[in-house]
Amino acid sequence: MRTYYCEFCGQKFLSVQALTSGKCIHHPNGSFKGTHKLYEGNEKSQYICKYCGQKASSLAGLVVNKCIRHPKGSFKGTHSPAL
Repeated sequence: MRTYYCEFCGQKFLSVQALTSGKCIHHPNGSFKGTHKLYEGNEKSQYICKYCGQKASSLAGLVVNKCIRHPKGSFKGTHSPAL
């Protein structure tokens, strides 16, 4: 069975419908101010931030932390996974 992940929080879902119907705690507009966003990459053994190169063994472990090289400014946004 395929799983789907939110790009903002790393939470996994069993369907795209379940993913897009819920509010995301780590949404860029603020907690629960928007829905989850589908992560379009593949499952990996290691995820890498496209801004700074930080690595994590899970998508959730990567995206919940602030990024030093985020485009909005240092620590003004979270890591974003490279596809």
